[in-house]
Amino acid sequence: MKAAVVTSFTEPLEIQELPVPEPGPGQVLVHVEASGLCHTDIHAAHGDWPIKPTPPFVPGHEGVGVIEAVGPGVTHRAIGDRVAVPWLGHACGHCDHCVSGWETLCEEQQNTGYSIDGGFAEYLVADATYVVPVPDGVSSYDAAPLTCAGVTTYKAIKVAGVRPSERVAVFGVGGLGHLAVQYARLVGGTVIAVDVEEEKLELATELGADHVVNASRTDPVAAIEALGGADVAVVLAVIPSVFEQAFASLRRGGRLICVGLPPESDGPMSLPIFPTVLKGVSVIGSIVGTRQDLAEVFALHALGRTRVIAESRKLDDVNAAIDEVLAGRAPARLVFEF
Repeated sequence: MKAAVVTSFTEPLEIQELPVPEPGPGQVLVHVEASGLCHTDIHAAHGDWPIKPTPPFVPGHEGVGVIEAVGPGVTHRAIGDRVAVPWLGHACGHCDHCVSGWETLCEEQQNTGYSIDGGFAEYLVADATYVVPVPDGVSSYDAAPLTCAGVTTYKAIKVAGVRPSERVAVFGVGGLGHLAVQYARLVGGTVIAVDVEEEKLELATELGADHVVNASRTDPVAAIEALGGADVAVVLAVIPSVFEQAFASLRRGGRLICVGLPPESDGPMSLPIFPTVLKGVSVIGSIVGTRQDLAEVFALHALGRTRVIAESRKLDDVNAAIDEVLAGRAPARLVFEF
């Protein structure tokens, strides 16, 4: 099978021919139809984060395809099922996080495309318990970005507890942000989209943003304050200074939702103590979403409540696609189709 492989953190990915893997106990073999390119895949390929994957490995945690074989003991998935293989590839299932509906916090979790091989390949094996069925009303092409970009922003809006008419500032309108705009609107939020690219702000307006702020031309803090301040600021950018701008844009009682993960070398976010305390600001980390969250994301998309903005690419062009994302040229999400 064809696969894009990280052989070194300092070298481009290599297109290699690898043997088709065999599903072990509790696993399924998925013939991949589509797999999205997430910024996390780029961080993985470059070894940007404190806990690094071990080369060689296959990135990709937005793989969607059809089950072609099942391993011993698999009874709840069948050959022919179309499934998504998300970031949460495996969790222990018995810790307090898992049993309380926070499986994404499990300390024993394994992550697709990071600690286990992912979707930048024609086939992958996955834990049958952690794949998520894709309904007939959702194409594999759309399901791929929803498997991470969708469920991550959906969860962020969930944990923010957005109430109707609250002002929600979305910092970064890209693969994740264009979906965050839509989920914030779905729960009744007044959406302020912030980006440095005019084309992405035009997309945000098309998707229903009530206000847009071009941070390359205007101080986003002043612009949001002029609107009354944000009740919620969702940060999807990967620059620490943007987190600080988002914090400063909050009104009293506001919630800062931290989603983007900058490279370790970019340093920490500075959090001022007095405004945090005196304004009663909450700082909340939001990490992807659970299997149930993803099922809800698919259900909403099947009902026509969301749109996925993406462009197709071939796996052979994986390094050029990475360059597009890093240069900010990708319209929203890039999806490898097999």
